[in-house]
Amino acid sequence: MDLKKYLRDIPDFPQPGILFRDITPLLKHPPAFREAIDQFKRVYQDQQIDSIVAAEARGFIFGAPLALELGVPFVPVRKPGKLPFQTIAHEYELEYGRDKLEVHVDGIEAGQRVLIVDDLLATGGTVEACCRLLEQTQAQIVGCAFVIELKALKGAAKLSPHPIHSLVVFD
Repeated sequence: MDLKKYLRDIPDFPQPGILFRDITPLLKHPPAFREAIDQFKRVYQDQQIDSIVAAEARGFIFGAPLALELGVPFVPVRKPGKLPFQTIAHEYELEYGRDKLEVHVDGIEAGQRVLIVDDLLATGGTVEACCRLLEQTQAQIVGCAFVIELKALKGAAKLSPHPIHSLVVFD
């Protein structure tokens, strides 16, 4: 199944000059959504994944069902103040300012093999922050998986040396 045909382009969103790649048509079509999860599963089912990590919010959409398919825990990474238990955090630079991500201190154990899942790889900032956060836990990052990759924005370079897998790539 060609997942690209279930993605919609929204020009000038969220600001002029941006072409937004909308996943909601894929989510609206259960066979396409299932296919996306199945494609991820085929890639990662034999890689001894211990946990799947995803940052809010769209990463949760793909990370949680993939965790169920692989029979592994799902660990949410959230913005400050959203997780109820003790957390560790990583603060990172944005184009205009700073942001922070947190994970529960007991979410990932040292040495665990972790896959990071998100809907989109653009500049790579959020997933790079997830990588730095997981490095604090001494987890082994098996890879970073994306539904969509915008190759021209060179986000994969920020995630090196971690392997990247994208279901749909736009040049």
